[in-house]
This record gives sequence, structure tokens and C-alpha cells, in this order.
Amino acid sequence: MQPTKLILIIAADVDADRLMHLLGERGIPVTKLSSSGGFLRRGNTTLLSGVEEERVEEVLELVRRECRARTELVPIQALPFPDVALPAGPVEVRVGGAVVFVLPVEHFEKT
Repeated sequence: MQPTKLILIIAADVDADRLMHLLGERGIPVTKLSSSGGFLRRGNTTLLSGVEEERVEEVLELVRRECRARTELVPIQALPFPDVALPAGPVEVRVGGAVVFVLPVEHFEKT
């Protein structure tokens, strides 16, 4: 069966490997792209997966389960605000989680 949806997942590096493993166990194809960005400029991973529409919710459930947002204490020097008056100690910030896009596939070809 040909994929009808392209799922693009941007997740923290620490969550992406576990997610890739689970997708693979379920026979869901996935391609990993290294990427960076975000608030703390930490490493993240972009995953691409072409699936049939019936499997989109299965993928989304795995993402929700494995890529949960959490809080971490981060040294103030690691924040991207060099000229702003901030507290002297570590700051609690939200990390992890994922951003997911589900896009229609107009054409698919595997050579």
C-alpha cells in the first residue's frame, strides 16, 4: 500500500532514538535527519515517516507517549539572553516534547 500521509516529527535527540526503535518494531518506515534549533539550541532530530492514513493515529500516540515535555534546571549562562537581568542560579525551563506535522502525499515513488 502506498503512503497517503507524510508525518514530520521534530523531537529532542534523547526521545527520538527510542521513538525510532518503536516505530521500526511496528513496521512503520522512518528516516532520521539531524537538526538543531529551538530555545536552548540543543540537538534535536527530525523524523520523516510516510504512512497510510489508517496508521497516522498510531504514530501520533507513540509520539505523545515517548516525547513528553518535562522541566529541567538549566544554568543561567546557557540561556540565550546575555543582556537581560536574570536570577543568579539555575532556571527551570521546559524541554523535550515534539512538534508534529501531518501532510498529504500527492505522489510517492520508490526507485
